[in-house]
Amino acid sequence: MSDPAGSPSTPTPPPGCPAHQSAVQLAGLEYQQTPSQLYRTMRREHGAVAPVLLDNDIPAWLVLGYPEVSYVTSHDELFARDSRRWNQWDHIPPDWPLLPYVGYQPSVLFTEGTEHQRRAGVITKALEGVDQFELARECELIASQLISSFSGSGQAELMSLYAHALPARAVLWMCGMPQDGTDTESLVDDLRISLDAGEGDDPVAAYMRVGERIAQLVKEKRERPGPDATSRMVQHPAGLSDEEIVQDLISVIAAAQQPTANWICNTLRLLLTDERFALDVSGGRVSVGDALNEVLWLDTPTQNFIGRWAVRDTQLGGRLIREGDCLVLGLAAANTDPQIWPESHVGAENSAHLSFSNGEHRCPYPAPLLADVMARTAVETLLERLPDLVLAVEPEELTWRPSIWMRGLTSLPVQFTPSMH
Repeated sequence: MSDPAGSPSTPTPPPGCPAHQSAVQLAGLEYQQTPSQLYRTMRREHGAVAPVLLDNDIPAWLVLGYPEVSYVTSHDELFARDSRRWNQWDHIPPDWPLLPYVGYQPSVLFTEGTEHQRRAGVITKALEGVDQFELARECELIASQLISSFSGSGQAELMSLYAHALPARAVLWMCGMPQDGTDTESLVDDLRISLDAGEGDDPVAAYMRVGERIAQLVKEKRERPGPDATSRMVQHPAGLSDEEIVQDLISVIAAAQQPTANWICNTLRLLLTDERFALDVSGGRVSVGDALNEVLWLDTPTQNFIGRWAVRDTQLGGRLIREGDCLVLGLAAANTDPQIWPESHVGAENSAHLSFSNGEHRCPYPAPLLADVMARTAVETLLERLPDLVLAVEPEELTWRPSIWMRGLTSLPVQFTPSMH
């Protein structure tokens, strides 16, 4: 960004704001391959709470420590979700890349207090109605269809053909979208674009189309309810408006799709590249669960989450946080906090990670269980159908997407013996 005079300049940060000299630029390539080293360095230099600069040098705090992230997420009265509290809005350009994540929307994500309880309660009830065995069956069906589309060729790029498509289809099935037809196909595609745009994609247009299609779905379910999450939200006694249901459904679908896709892919990467797993994947199922859990600790699909906003001046990790400051939750950094892993050994059997966040605004129960059903079924079905699956490139040729928010591969090319069915 440049000032009107034409010379590049950075707005002078207000006094007391975290943009002092040592702030770390969050938008940068060092995230791509080994964020864990970066987090370690930041923790060493700044402690549990580090001053950072978001895109366009907008100041924020990155919360790196496990106890600190837990504290922030369990104290909504100090660190709230309504982004309209932010003290930086005057400095945010209209085309700011993070606006889709922080621009206030009337969805459950930005609600607080009793309104949040009302909205989250509706989602919880809607998701509790999902039969996990039925979901697993549906995921197996979707997995088989996807695998059949490429199993004859002996090679595939699993990120786009499998890992992204499966949770998108599964969550749309939970919401009561018909599973056949181009309608669901184009919605799956628009979802991917709106969350993870590639070259030449228009994420804003895709997001608008997602909103229109979900609005249509809500209207259909008002007229003809069925045994699905959307109908349960429509019929819930809290009486949410169509607009509220559309916003909250999009939040649920987005939360289920992208993180679960990366969870699936990161787990497959671990199974295909780490000899600890290579030995017994074919022999037994034990290692798939271990791999899924280890990924949540070490390559968690959502590395960083923006965010919380300070309700008033407060202290955190030895820092003075000013009212209206933005805090980015460093979920990946917290999961690998040396204070909880003194020997840098992460216990795969322990599930106290923060990958689904924590506190009032964590993933509403039973969403993590449903995500687990999707990810586990996706990985197990693939390994059963294509038992000699191997990477088509050297492990070190796999690249991570250049995102500080999501932890996911750009692609996962594999080879296997072509099958005829």
